[in-house]
Amino acid sequence: MRVAGARRFDKCLFFPKVFDFRPGFKNSVILGLGGNIGDVKKRFCRLHFKLSRDSRFHVVENSVLLINEAFGFKEQADFTNAVMLVQTSLAARQILKITANLERRFGRVRSFKNAPRTLDIDILYFSGRSRNDVRLTLPHPGAQSRASVILPLGTMKRVYKSGVRF
Repeated sequence: MRVAGARRFDKCLFFPKVFDFRPGFKNSVILGLGGNIGDVKKRFCRLHFKLSRDSRFHVVENSVLLINEAFGFKEQADFTNAVMLVQTSLAARQILKITANLERRFGRVRSFKNAPRTLDIDILYFSGRSRNDVRLTLPHPGAQSRASVILPLGTMKRVYKSGVRF
């Protein structure tokens, strides 16, 4: 079956990768990762390494990589996307601040909507909770409709045991 925009699946060192759940964390969070500038695979592996070394997070699983065409602004390189399941006891707003800081540290510049980027980190799902305010909408508005989320998510083993409701 072909999905519009999806080109192929790919792999790298930590994508895909499955780990065990750990006790002591309150929340399961699904993060969407994307990028199309520079060595995105290397950047995703560095992000995995950073989060797995941060005691506030435990990486449970990383999906395969999906190479797909850009949407919105089409005149740019294909995107590499993946999904990451993490455990944390942080609140969603705290995670948003951390992910925005990580994006900046990895060289992201927000020049216009759907612009090329080094790294994009979206909170897709947060322990089955809903939220809709100026800064954060949960579940993420594109989580149930974008191939860049649905296809990598469908390759994961632990997501459905995580307690995150879709």
